[in-house]
Amino acid sequence: MSNEVRIAGVGMIPFTKPGASEAYNIMGEKAAAAAFKDAGLPYDAVEQVYVGYVYGDSTAGQSAVYRLGLSGVPIINVNNNCSTGSSALFLARQAVETGAVECALALGFEEMRPGALGSIFTDRPNPMERFSHEMVELQGFDKQAPGAAQFFGGAGQEYAKKYDTRRETFAKISSKARAHAQHNPFAIFKDPLSVEEVLGSPHIFGPLTRYQCCPPTCGAAAAIVCTPEFAKRHGIEAGIVIKAQAMTTDGPSTFDDHSMIKLIGYDMAKEAARRVYEKAGVGPDDVQVVELHDCFTANELLTYEALGLTPEGTAEKFIWDGDNTYGGKFVTNPSGGLLSKGHPLGATGLAQCAELVWQLRGQADKRQVEGVTHALQHNLGLGGACVVTLYGRA
Repeated sequence: MSNEVRIAGVGMIPFTKPGASEAYNIMGEKAAAAAFKDAGLPYDAVEQVYVGYVYGDSTAGQSAVYRLGLSGVPIINVNNNCSTGSSALFLARQAVETGAVECALALGFEEMRPGALGSIFTDRPNPMERFSHEMVELQGFDKQAPGAAQFFGGAGQEYAKKYDTRRETFAKISSKARAHAQHNPFAIFKDPLSVEEVLGSPHIFGPLTRYQCCPPTCGAAAAIVCTPEFAKRHGIEAGIVIKAQAMTTDGPSTFDDHSMIKLIGYDMAKEAARRVYEKAGVGPDDVQVVELHDCFTANELLTYEALGLTPEGTAEKFIWDGDNTYGGKFVTNPSGGLLSKGHPLGATGLAQCAELVWQLRGQADKRQVEGVTHALQHNLGLGGACVVTLYGRA
């Protein structure tokens, strides 16, 4: 059995800096409540709930969802590093598509601390151990630089060496992100940044400077998915459809090819995109707007090619031609992306979903991309998992 999966409602709250947010369960409640209001549904309409977060105790999802009501439905907690939010959406979509339920909620939140990401448990094997070992073998380890920046900065460094890419090219991505974010009420960083200002910020690793690294933030976002029959029966608008979705994890090339580019998930993204295009029967040229995982500018540049937005080795021309912004081929991260919104790990994938649903509905205000018929989402987590989703109008 395969049901068409519609987006009944989306919601999110403005992201904030660590220490300035409400508690995770309050943030989660507010984002979910916004999605239910958007859908025009009560909480007890959903039959399953999937809640994503990374830094939290077990059943934190219940703590947030119980504030909406106690309907007794299954609540499943999800943790998949930076792709956690879209992993929750993947499971909710799968439940509806396979006929297990007619309506499900995907919720993601994160209450983060200032500073670079780090391990919580130091008395057991680190799940990133194999990745870290490979990184050290390829480029050594810089005690002064955050680990995530060394992974993605190293991949950017490898790409730049291979294709003689200018430092300014990476910096232009951050400048573009801020230009987009100025019109997003949910983003934290909205002040314009010139390429010179980006390059003038403190150096972190490889081509990356401080303004090319997404900050840890707090926030929450949610999406409700349902069948067309459910929507009709409840008299609600559910005009956006998930046309295809794929999740991938690491294959042999991640480690066997001894490449920083492969180590940070390039092949995962490429394969997930291939599956999505094949299932939906469309190609990159059918897409007008993309929300992709710009945790660092290097990853946005690499993801242009992994998603097939531009051929391998041509990302620099793609950027300088303006094909990644308004007036170009693809408007990438009209929300401002992780670089400007911030990156509350559990919420990011669902915040991307909300932005693309608004774009397809024509509700993105000054961020609105003209003539949107297909919207593409890419959410990546090291360790690893990648989720690519294609949305369209029903």
